[in-house]
Parts: sequence; C-alpha cells; structure tokens
Amino acid sequence: MVPARGKGAVSWAPMPSLPWSSAEEGPLAGVVVADFSRVLAGPYATMLLADMGATVVKVERPDGGDDTRAWGPPWSDGLSTYFQAVNRNKRSVACDLSSPGDRRAALELCGRADVVVENFRAGTMERLGLGPADVLAVNPRVVFCSITGFGPGAGADLPGYDILLQAVGGLMSITGEAGGQPMKVGVAVVDVVAGLHALAGILAALRHRDATGEGQHLQVNLMTSLLSGLVNQVSAYLNAGTVPRALGNSHPSIAPYEVVRARDRPLVLAVGNDRQFAALCDELGVGRLASDPRFASNAGRVEHREALVALLNQALATAAADEWVRRLAARGVACGTVNGIDEAVELAARLGLEPVVAVRDDRGRVSRQARHPIWFSATPATYRLAPPTWDQVLRIEEVVSLLPPPDP
Repeated sequence: MVPARGKGAVSWAPMPSLPWSSAEEGPLAGVVVADFSRVLAGPYATMLLADMGATVVKVERPDGGDDTRAWGPPWSDGLSTYFQAVNRNKRSVACDLSSPGDRRAALELCGRADVVVENFRAGTMERLGLGPADVLAVNPRVVFCSITGFGPGAGADLPGYDILLQAVGGLMSITGEAGGQPMKVGVAVVDVVAGLHALAGILAALRHRDATGEGQHLQVNLMTSLLSGLVNQVSAYLNAGTVPRALGNSHPSIAPYEVVRARDRPLVLAVGNDRQFAALCDELGVGRLASDPRFASNAGRVEHREALVALLNQALATAAADEWVRRLAARGVACGTVNGIDEAVELAARLGLEPVVAVRDDRGRVSRQARHPIWFSATPATYRLAPPTWDQVLRIEEVVSLLPPPDP
C-alpha cells in the first residue's frame, strides 16, 4: 500500500535480508554514496555512479520525498516518469533533517560514506551541521560534492532552476529562430551538464583519495557548468568580442549545417568540409554550386548561407527525405531525418546500441530505462534496482547499520 504523503506519514518497507551494499558489482563496487540531492543534476550523477556499482542511499524528506515524485503527467504505474529517469539502482530512506535524531543518523550515514552529494542552496548543509567541514571532521576520506545554482558567494541565495540558468546564462539568447523569441532547450540540459561535471569531479577526487587517503570538498555550480558547456559560443565572445545570437537551426561557423527540407519532411545536413560539400552537390544534381565563387569555401558558404539553403531546398524537393538520407550517406555526407523520441529509440535499436534496459524490482514491477551511456569491456554497468516507489522507503538508522564502517 502506498502511504499517505503527509508529514511523517511513512509506511516503512521491510529491511533487506542481506547486506545489499556488499552485493554490488562494477568498477565502483564497495563505494558508498550518501545522496542528499533532489530533482535532476545530483540524482543524475548519483544514478550513473550507482550504475557503475556504487551503493547509493537516497535521502528523502518524509513528507513526500524528492519533488520529482509529484512531477507529472506522464505517469507509469503511479510513478512519475521524471523521477524514474534518474533514480534507478538506489535505496531510498526517509529523513527529517529538522529532527535532531534524524540529523544524527544522517551524519552517521555520511561518516560511513565514501561520497556525499547534496544540492541544497549554499549554506543549508552547514546550518544543519552536515556541511563539508562537519562531515570531513568525522570522515576525513570522504568526497563531499556540493551542487548549487550560482556558487557559494554573491549568488548563494539565487534559485537554481534550469530554465532560469538557460535564461541568465546566455543559452536562450542563442536558441530559437533568428530575430524570434528566445527559446529554452527541450530538456533541462544545464542540470544534465552539471551532473556530468559532478560525476567527473567525484571520480577524480576518489582517485586522489585512494592514492593519498585525503578526502575533499568539490563545488559544482550550474552557472559555471553552463558557461563551460557553451564552448565555441563563449570562446567567440572571449577571444573575438563577438556576441553570438540565435540562428535557428544554423551553425554560426559552418554551412550547410542545418535543417533543410525534402519533398516530404525535414532533414539535417552536417557538411563540415569542401569535399563533403562537393559530394552533396554532385548527388543533388547541382554540382555547379561546388565551384560557385560564393560557395567554394566554408567562409563563403557561411556568408551566403541564405542563398545556398534556398538552392539546396529546391534540389531536395525532388525526392523524399529517406531516399536522400540513403543516397547521401553512401557518398559520405552526414545527414539524417528529424526524428521524434520514439523514432530515435527505434533507430538506436536498429543500430545495435541496445538503448533500453528493463529494470525489475523485488515485487516484479518493471521500469524501462535509457541504458547507461558508457560501455565497459571488463566491468559493465549493471541494472539492479528499479527506481524506488514511495512505499519502498526505508528507515535511515536501519540502513546505516547495514553499511560497513569507514576505512581507518
């Protein structure tokens, strides 16, 4: 029975009969992660750690848990598909951090962990007595990772919502049609990038810890992660004084590198050099364009993009998109149809990428998940636990008792 979601209304799940932390496999087997993070950036990082074998204990508040449990539709078997996306391979515990007893249990959990991840507003964990200094004092080998929106300084009180970061961080200014309304990206990409940066930092800090015995505090913030992820766009401003602008589906430095139109549907061309451009023109039956002075070089094609795309669209209108993809791919021209998510999953399956895994819990419930993105030849990712339902929440103090004590 799913418990009521009110304050303190938790129906405790039965404890596992075995010390489940010792049963994990993978490159991070034996690594214990105390995961205080919520929503996306932190949970994504900790799920990837869990896929690699880490034992992840997800700490949730007792009055409803992670916010994303309530984010829907869509739902699957009563569980938010958003929550399912980033919470497999974890055990959830309920912990009221306003309670002194639960805070003591949380500190003991941190004392037994190899990694602590949190994404509260800057200073929150410190006020609770669970900050990096508190945890490192009882567990000097711990890797403590804090994820914030804007860092611990002047932006400490700013909320770190992805759409806000996309706006103030410049991403929306380069997304959307030229001259049109700024647009956000169709997924919370700043959170995803920050989660990947947190993952990289955690793995590097574990390497240092294993070599020296020294833990440390990592700080990742969404603003800096976004600026790093803007790569060539921010470099254009820093090194050439050029402020990038929205170009729709065009590339500021390459052409044709955009959405074009076949007879029946859109497709994308990604032509990165003169040889590819010549092959494109030849296959489209407009070989003369490759020697046209306006289009003979990439710089010229960028300058005369509008005229070029109009001529390409005219040629592409003579056949269906799938036919062009087949013919152009055979000539070494990068191209593809604009797929929906369903078509993308089907394409990955046809290519043998095995994009979907089915994760089953001990009650037979199955959650279909996008697979871990890294293939390991010796220590593959594993899919052991479906995302925990609310009625599978455990007591924090009992889970702590199952974990091995920290290394001396």
